[in-house]
Amino acid sequence: MDRRRFCQTTLAAGMTAALPGFVACDSRGSARIPAISLSGSGIELEGAAVNELAEALAGDLLLADHPDYDVARRIWNGMHDKRPALIARCANATDVSHAVTFARERELLVAVRGGGHSWPGKSVCDGGLMIDLSQMDAVRVDAEARRAHASGGALLAGLDTAALEHGLITTAGVVSHTGVGGFTLGGGFGRLNRKHGLAIDNLVSAEIVTADGEVHRISEEQDPDLFWAIRGGGGNFGVVTEFEYRLHPFEPNVFSGAIIWPIAQAREVLDFYGQWYSGLSDDMYVGPTMATTPDGQGIIVMEVVFAGDPAAGERELAPLRAIGQPMDDGVDLNPYMAMQTKDDVAFGHGVRSYVKSGMVREVTPDLVDAMIGTHRIDPRLGMFTHTAGGAVSRVDELATAFPHRNAETMIIIGGGWADPAQDDEAIAASREWFYELEPYTGGYYDNIDYEGDAASGNYGPAYERLTRIKAAHDPTNLFRLNSNIQPASG
Repeated sequence: MDRRRFCQTTLAAGMTAALPGFVACDSRGSARIPAISLSGSGIELEGAAVNELAEALAGDLLLADHPDYDVARRIWNGMHDKRPALIARCANATDVSHAVTFARERELLVAVRGGGHSWPGKSVCDGGLMIDLSQMDAVRVDAEARRAHASGGALLAGLDTAALEHGLITTAGVVSHTGVGGFTLGGGFGRLNRKHGLAIDNLVSAEIVTADGEVHRISEEQDPDLFWAIRGGGGNFGVVTEFEYRLHPFEPNVFSGAIIWPIAQAREVLDFYGQWYSGLSDDMYVGPTMATTPDGQGIIVMEVVFAGDPAAGERELAPLRAIGQPMDDGVDLNPYMAMQTKDDVAFGHGVRSYVKSGMVREVTPDLVDAMIGTHRIDPRLGMFTHTAGGAVSRVDELATAFPHRNAETMIIIGGGWADPAQDDEAIAASREWFYELEPYTGGYYDNIDYEGDAASGNYGPAYERLTRIKAAHDPTNLFRLNSNIQPASG
């Protein structure tokens, strides 16, 4: 970008007056915008350079006085109310490159927003540059090649819907308005992961903008080290502007739904589950939730998705259905998208939410005892699980950067509420509940929980390689608002 072209001509002056968000500046471009650096110290951004960035973008650059600023800075979790100095609403990878270069040259704090679903609020920041990919939401399917190409700001609903139109699918998450970006980069658990592996196991290639502003296409053949690192290493290595996924044949209606028992039957249900689940086929995804209804009734729920012949699913599920006396059994031939969207309202935009997560290698009798003993009646909170095993566990531990191949399930404690006055109490209750279960876990899922052990402990034997790749592609740790991997020194 040519920095001399701003605030020096009548055209530039006219643009400054006409477009909200441009910085008014004198003939020397002397206006300054307060901002926050990578180190957390206060800095000032030159008005001329900000205007130059705005003109270079095909998308919009939003400052605090722009009419779209307050909408653009909001993310899914209503607990996080942060105000970036700038929001680059990018239209393409070139826009992302300009924004990354601008931030790197000024050591400006950077947050990257894909779907805006970062539970701890890392997709927005105070005083930095928010690189907003939400306008880059296209999904294109090549049915013959069985591939889906999803832009960095696409949502899981778009990926699922586009693939299903061709009788195809890939592993996607459990809330449809989640972005493909953060979901995939952290690993990508979903209701089909036992059958088809994690999202990263279905990632064929990616387009990424690294900290030097360069745009790369990476795969097993092209820059395999970087491709290895983004499959589980989170957003540490750059801004992914496109994901290419492998697709699999799939029927839009699947044997699926939920079985619900009163909490008084939790012992019977969980004792059976702990002995039964390890022998299930890859087609069967089933895992427990312990929650409280709005009217204060404790329940245990088994969510079921069978990715195969429904008759085989009926036979495999029959032993679980025979346990206790369910309050409700909704498992039947149902639209897959009904399952994929069923939690969208409970975890809708603006909910205030906090969670803790832990990876579990085996559902032991002691863990079952702890699940039952720690359950509390609280409509805001619950214990959720993401079942793994199957295809997930058959990928070598170091084949990707994802560090928890041996986990059979993931435990999540948390929930949502609307009243800000409940934040402290609900967060404290979530932590207390999780800490009682933590001895049965090892490591955390960095898509949703950045408060666990340091990333060095969570990534285990993969961490040293990750630090070297980080140093090669982001030596100043520009991309640090994540479960952060420190660049190797020396």
